[in-house]
Amino acid sequence: MKLILIRHGLTEANEKHLYCGSTDLPLSEAGRLALTEKRESGTLPEISGAVRVLTSGMIRCEETLACLFGDLPHETDADFREMAFGAFEMRSYEEMKDDPDYQAWITGDNEANVTPGGESGNLVKARVLSGLAQISRDGRDTLLVTHGGVIAHIMTALFPEEGKNRYEWQPKPGGGYEVTIDPAGKGTGWRAI
Repeated sequence: MKLILIRHGLTEANEKHLYCGSTDLPLSEAGRLALTEKRESGTLPEISGAVRVLTSGMIRCEETLACLFGDLPHETDADFREMAFGAFEMRSYEEMKDDPDYQAWITGDNEANVTPGGESGNLVKARVLSGLAQISRDGRDTLLVTHGGVIAHIMTALFPEEGKNRYEWQPKPGGGYEVTIDPAGKGTGWRAI
């Protein structure tokens, strides 16, 4: 099966380098413009009526889907939402660099450490991989418009032999991957889009 993963376009939080997971922001004007240019470039995969279309349900993902592919019928799945950053949500590194809770999170094991009032990387990974397992069991070609951290967890799980960490897999806003997955749920190939 084919899985097309696309990260939502730029938001104000991306532009200001803020942690944004559970905050339901729209795309910024620059984000809409960049997605329109991507759509007009002709580099997007063809989406036929046989392809299942999913988003995380967040506004930025809904708007990205509409900008890139128009008004496609689709479903939402909260398993594919970004990490909830809790007390760090909508704040920048500069704002928090002297906060002991923030320093403990970024200098410790932030895969295991839970953000105050939020999630850990491991909790997000388990949620995302549960959703991916359901997509794999379904076996239909799928377009998923989601978040950078979600895509990074998926790519890390599907292609462990590449030795990349989740930050290396995280695509730029509006970017993503076209992935092939075998019937056993193993990634067999990918290309950047």
